[in-house]
Amino acid sequence: MTTKGLLWKQIIIPISKANVDNIMVFLADHVTNINRALKTIKSKVIVNYIYPETTGVTIISNVIAS
Repeated sequence: MTTKGLLWKQIIIPISKANVDNIMVFLADHVTNINRALKTIKSKVIVNYIYPETTGVTIISNVIAS
């Protein structure tokens, strides 16, 4: 699910609590790898940060990802 606010763009990914914990351990590596992959495909989307939710993770980006 993708949502847009006045100053932020969110990509909400529902995953289990155990997987959220695993993602948060290597958060900086995941952001770096996602941005590298997006740059490789010449996308204008850049991930700014990821934060945990009760039912998954939310990825904040610079533009709406479609």
